[in-house]
Amino acid sequence: MFTTVVFDRILAAAVIAGFLGGTAVAQEVGRSPWGPKDEIGRLNLMTPASRAAILSRIAGEKSYDLAVEYFIGMPSWEAAGDPPYQMWMTHTPHGTAVSDPMKVGRSMNEHVSYTGSAVSMYAHMGTHIDALNHFGLNGKIWNGYAAADHLGDQGWTVTGAEKLPPIVARGVMIDVATAKGMRMLPDNYRVTRKDLQEALDRQGVTLQEGDVALIRTGRMQHYEDKSAYMSNPPGLSIDAAKFLVEESGAMVVGADNLSFEAFPSETENNYVPVHTYLLAQQGAPIIELIDLEQLSKDRVYEFAFVGASLKFRGADAAPIRPVAFPLR
Repeated sequence: MFTTVVFDRILAAAVIAGFLGGTAVAQEVGRSPWGPKDEIGRLNLMTPASRAAILSRIAGEKSYDLAVEYFIGMPSWEAAGDPPYQMWMTHTPHGTAVSDPMKVGRSMNEHVSYTGSAVSMYAHMGTHIDALNHFGLNGKIWNGYAAADHLGDQGWTVTGAEKLPPIVARGVMIDVATAKGMRMLPDNYRVTRKDLQEALDRQGVTLQEGDVALIRTGRMQHYEDKSAYMSNPPGLSIDAAKFLVEESGAMVVGADNLSFEAFPSETENNYVPVHTYLLAQQGAPIIELIDLEQLSKDRVYEFAFVGASLKFRGADAAPIRPVAFPLR
């Protein structure tokens, strides 16, 4: 993961730029073309017709689970003080027989084995989707909602993860690593518009409005090794993000890494310009840590994408279990 020194430099740059100090910057949040009460941004591009169209093309022979496993010691963003994934047993067959929490007696407990567990985690862990309130500009998020008016002690009253509808859309995997003849993109590599276009040309695929565009850097091959996965990951450039959304019409963008964008920042007045561009200015949710390895191996570049996130009320992200179905 980022070293403390690198993270301190990122924060220092943000403070110098005035981004964290409350000083106004040139960038402003986007206003929704779907109206002043819109909370889901580009997910409005989904329609009954678009869902039916992609589902009608599913081949049916195979499906791909694009989610990663959650486990103690998994990669996670902890540089800002957020907690790692934890799982512990609340009940075990032997412990239940000894403590008898349900007051049914030892004989019954030895007959009926009881196992229970609990988990604790940061919302931005594993395969997850960023809600539109994850990053904002000048105290506001997508569609001009102000933190001062809509952020309480129990989360946001608008654009929370519970507002994200199930996603059923055409998915496109853009295999940048393979297109460049690499097993994995180098550390800190910044994916450009040219990289994306070359990969799409190589795959013979064209993006369409309403697509879920997923970028493969190859980083997922390090997922079992937290240190290797988190250390100086490659990521998207602003130019590439604009190509996906403004030029190609993508509805959702995603990648197989955790930072999504490359560091250090391309701009002086924003330490996460790709996140703020997509979430706050364009209303495009971001999916991170999506496993594209099997799709790459089988050269499946176009598919039906189906995924629904957990409905964490007021949250800025939630786990999502996406599935890809190859098309006829």
